[in-house]
Amino acid sequence: MLHTASLIPWLSPHFLIIHSGPWALLVVCAIIFAETGLLIGFVFPGDTLLLITGLLTFRNVIHIDIWWVALAIGFAAFLGGESGYFIGRKSGPRIFERKETGIISMDSVRRTNAFFTRFGGMAVILARFVPIVRTFAPIAAGVGKMDRRRYATYNAIGAFVWGGGITVIGFLLGNIRPVADFVIRYVDLILLAVVVVTLVPIAFHYVRGRIRAARETSASSS
Repeated sequence: MLHTASLIPWLSPHFLIIHSGPWALLVVCAIIFAETGLLIGFVFPGDTLLLITGLLTFRNVIHIDIWWVALAIGFAAFLGGESGYFIGRKSGPRIFERKETGIISMDSVRRTNAFFTRFGGMAVILARFVPIVRTFAPIAAGVGKMDRRRYATYNAIGAFVWGGGITVIGFLLGNIRPVADFVIRYVDLILLAVVVVTLVPIAFHYVRGRIRAARETSASSS
């Protein structure tokens, strides 16, 4: 397997944590904030970073109690989500209206808002577990002017379930040495599989919705 570290060393979670020394948790929190709060955040290794952070906390590379680590990361994810919402609310239209298609476009906002409409507040929580989507979902929620308090509530739940939860799972895996070693070695493949499983039902509902919309348009024009 070709590891991320061999291509872009500074994006390797293990590299980031080991080389950050006593500032490791602060660096992890900053990356999690950026991934969920800034438009450039989708380049960061969020899920992988959380798992490895938990594992390395178990191995005392990070000398802080796991519960404080999980809470700090969850809070950073929450602040990132709030920042993304603020950007979308204040500057989103000017950013996204520049182009109609692509990742940073009004088409992306419309698709995300359709996801919000279909799944309600749960969409904010589910988006946390999907790379790239978790970067743009808060911004799209702001552009779509989702109710501020409602968004903040679901954002908090998603931030701590995702950020704190995956970190704690990584810590617990540290108790099983063979599994921990396997995860560290093949974490990219494992998380890719998780993403695929997560995206399949979302893609199914999206495609079905597009087909239904095309049929309705065809019926109305005939």
